[in-house]
Amino acid sequence: MPTEKLTFSGHAGDTLAARLDLPQGPHLATALFAHCFTCSKDITAARRIAARLSSLGIAVLRFDFTGLGHSEGEFENTNFTSNVQDLLAACAALENRGMPPTLLIGHSLGGAAVLKAAAQMPEIKAVVTIGAPFDPAHVTHNFAAALPEIAQHGVAEVSLGGRPFRIGQSFVEDITQTALTDCINKLGAALLVLHAPRDTTVGIENAQQIFTAAKHPKSFVTLDDADHLITNPNDAEYAAEVIAAWSKRYLKLETAEKPDTAPEGVMRVTEADANGFLQDVQSGPHHVLADEPAKYGGTNKGLTPYGLVSAGLGACTSMTIRMYARRKGWPLEGVSVDITHAKEHAADAADPGAKVDHFERLIRLTGELSDEQRARLLEIADKCPVHRTLERSSTIGTKLA
Repeated sequence: MPTEKLTFSGHAGDTLAARLDLPQGPHLATALFAHCFTCSKDITAARRIAARLSSLGIAVLRFDFTGLGHSEGEFENTNFTSNVQDLLAACAALENRGMPPTLLIGHSLGGAAVLKAAAQMPEIKAVVTIGAPFDPAHVTHNFAAALPEIAQHGVAEVSLGGRPFRIGQSFVEDITQTALTDCINKLGAALLVLHAPRDTTVGIENAQQIFTAAKHPKSFVTLDDADHLITNPNDAEYAAEVIAAWSKRYLKLETAEKPDTAPEGVMRVTEADANGFLQDVQSGPHHVLADEPAKYGGTNKGLTPYGLVSAGLGACTSMTIRMYARRKGWPLEGVSVDITHAKEHAADAADPGAKVDHFERLIRLTGELSDEQRARLLEIADKCPVHRTLERSSTIGTKLA
């Protein structure tokens, strides 16, 4: 996905760092992502969700709140209200680019912030919270031991996630005085609540309270055994898939003039994880994943490249058999094709060390078919277009975009 680095002014005029993940095809909608407490825009969950949504045609702006990540400013001078103001500033930056957000996504305290900010963003059609607290003051348990020092001196240094942060008294007072019940009740947008039952940072009861306070349309999806930060790539991928599928309904992407992200006839493959080999494979509205097994450095979340080739051969074989049997009116009830692939030495090659690709098909036909009909369908399998393509040499042209 194309990613553009940009900056805009936050609530106090500090320069905030952001990434705008853009679709490679038509731009159908825009989302704004708010990261978790003391996190940054670049955590695993944010990156994977942005990648998946951009493959659907949804641009995603993710930014660092004031004093965090690559953004300027002093974190100790910020509070929950200033986070909401930073979100409004991000929204304004998108509006200035002609890309007003219609989807808000917030992780942890960022989830509470988007619930608060949504009322001031009239274009918002859908809101997603991930591990969000119902009471923003819930985050104070992360530094409860420092609360007396903060009250006495106005600020204290605490360790959060192994990193030092200075928390000010204004933050504690502001977050203690913030309630979300009325904001959630008057949300005026579809709501998706994602939460993990085993989240030890923000308990699952918070999801229940948010869901209960909201009016329909609202949805709740469990993240099973995911941790609060969604650090497991499998959990991040699942959250991304759920958000992508859910948001399409409420952003009305299916009614857009061009819902696909690639031109007709183009199979678009986009790297999904620069640290591994995971790929998003998109053709029109269809999406699959490609990957490598863990033993080869992948995450085993999708078919291997040769697996996809084998799948193409198997699918084409089955379809070709079905079309012929249907045309003949034969009683074929079902077809299944097992494909195996291997590299074998080429017996007739000039180079004695040369190898060729060998695909083996095992075809199962069910139904009251005669021996002659079965033999004929086996012959028809060889007329599969993908079979013919693999049998003869192909040419591949390559150029830079």
